[in-house]
Amino acid sequence: MARIILATTILVLASAAYAEDIHGNVIIKQPLTRKRVTAAATLYQRGPGVELRSDPPDDPLSAERARVVVYLEGRFPPDSIAAGSKALIMEQKDRRFVPELLAIPVGSTVSFPNRDHIFHNVFSLSKPKSFDVGNYPKDQTRSVTFVKPGIEFVNCHLHPNMSAAIVITPNKWCTIADRNGRFTLREVPAGVYTIIAWHKAAGSIKQTVKVVPGRGATVEFFVPFDENGITTVEALR
Repeated sequence: MARIILATTILVLASAAYAEDIHGNVIIKQPLTRKRVTAAATLYQRGPGVELRSDPPDDPLSAERARVVVYLEGRFPPDSIAAGSKALIMEQKDRRFVPELLAIPVGSTVSFPNRDHIFHNVFSLSKPKSFDVGNYPKDQTRSVTFVKPGIEFVNCHLHPNMSAAIVITPNKWCTIADRNGRFTLREVPAGVYTIIAWHKAAGSIKQTVKVVPGRGATVEFFVPFDENGITTVEALR
């Protein structure tokens, strides 16, 4: 029994010692998402109107890069993925979901507080979890826990222009690229995995990545695929 405990301890310490970072870059050369305008409130909607708004002036390619979720799939040491769940917030503000994109590990809970002076609703018919939390007023919130991985598309029954996406990943290694397209997945155990970049308009792009002890890995995604239909992965040198 003592030998088994010792061997298990050594295995856990070894997996922790060989954890390395995956650094990467998302390259997008054309706008992929339509500009959206928040529709004016009509008489049938409850409460006062909300100011008409449109997407703020922005570099369209920077905005697209910040809409890319990157995450891993594969076989990991059991001890490395135990504490992955999180508690996050997606507000309803100015008749929009804020933020309009979340990346969460499976088992996480998302709260949907209403910040507007009108009623809102949150529902989804997506495969990971179908739900409808009903209509509720300002300063109230509803929460949903997601126990299956997948893509969750979220909407509001009262305001058809409102939409958001939640990417539920099978483990804690998930992130959203920054406006420059850079991302990092930290302390990934050494091994070979599938790394996925997901964009609502472009879909999923998958690659194989090898995390090498002492070197980690670097990844480059072209979203959508480049003219040759490929992307590149290479170990850090």
